[in-house]
Amino acid sequence: MITPLATWIDGQPASMLSAHDRGLQYGDGVFETIACRAGRMRFLALHLERLQRGLRQLQIRFGALEDLRAELERAAAQAPSCALVKVIVTRGDAAARGYAPAGTERARRVVTLWADSAPEPAVRERGVAVRYATLRLGRNPALAGIKHLNRLEVVLARAEWTDPAIFEALLTDSAGHIVSGTMSNVFIVREQTLLTPPVDQCGVAGVIRSVVLREAAASGLRPQVTALAPRDLQTAEEAFLTNSRIGLLPISQLGARALPVGHQTLALAARVEQLDA
Repeated sequence: MITPLATWIDGQPASMLSAHDRGLQYGDGVFETIACRAGRMRFLALHLERLQRGLRQLQIRFGALEDLRAELERAAAQAPSCALVKVIVTRGDAAARGYAPAGTERARRVVTLWADSAPEPAVRERGVAVRYATLRLGRNPALAGIKHLNRLEVVLARAEWTDPAIFEALLTDSAGHIVSGTMSNVFIVREQTLLTPPVDQCGVAGVIRSVVLREAAASGLRPQVTALAPRDLQTAEEAFLTNSRIGLLPISQLGARALPVGHQTLALAARVEQLDA
């Protein structure tokens, strides 16, 4: 059993969550997973910005942002050289039975610290193998973009394979458009343009996704958010995955197709790896 190095609930060391918490009962909350390197949390401001955006989208009142910042600093101070800090904010204990919030709930925050290991440089150089998931994501703009706690779609998609040689699976939506991986965002390079799918109907707007879009021009690429179909990956010159833990990882195999690990992907990966804000 894998256990965190430390857990704090509302700022106090604890490991037991109330059975009445709406995050447990209904997935009523949001979360962030923040990479911590040498005691410093990477892209913390972007993570907190997305956390607050998700809370607003779910209409969860949260007045403990400064307390949370202090708790994250405490977690980072205790972290090994490579770690992950996970933040969960739920609506809190149910004030009444049923789906409808009573409006009197008190948001609960959970911070956990986990040991981690960054991907080996050799993995970044050779890339990873990716497949397509059979499961398709449902479109729901009300939940699109944020990291809400109900992850059942990607749980089922991740259960589709056990082959350790496959790193990730790409997900399409009900219209057949590529959205993301189960735990990552996806990009392709074609004719000096960097393309990634929109996440306004489903999927998560990843923090590293936003950093890559911000930094693309400095690497000589034109960033563009646009609908992508599986055929677009078949004609891609390069492709890669992003998330907070892995940074950028090239895709070197997509089903039966081998893709080159290109210099543009590697240059952009090296650039982002040097950033933490």
